[in-house]
Amino acid sequence: MSQDDLLQACKDGIATWQHAFNHQDAAGCAAQYREDAVMQARPFGTFTGREQIQAFWQNIIDQGFAEVDYTEVKWEPADDGEGYILSSRWTMNKAFGVVHRELWVLDTDGKARLASDDFEVQGER
Repeated sequence: MSQDDLLQACKDGIATWQHAFNHQDAAGCAAQYREDAVMQARPFGTFTGREQIQAFWQNIIDQGFAEVDYTEVKWEPADDGEGYILSSRWTMNKAFGVVHRELWVLDTDGKARLASDDFEVQGER
């Protein structure tokens, strides 16, 4: 796969995650993470694996959070060339913050998924 194709797969992955979240689909959000992914959700804690990650997103959705949007999106190739790192700002209907580092890599099925996710809630709206 070319680097352009890999980057497009990563962009497709974040678009799929955003669509799932904006349609209140925690399972769809979790499906965009690798089975062994680690998510650092500041200040809430660290969540490992799809089951914990899905429970986290379900809890956020159940609290009425919705309508995520990304701005100042930056993609950089991972050091090993096997994926891309996304950083950005984000807003939701009830909060805002930053994505410090999302590592998107190809999974065994050829789709890009999050291997790790580090984001922070910086305030309420």
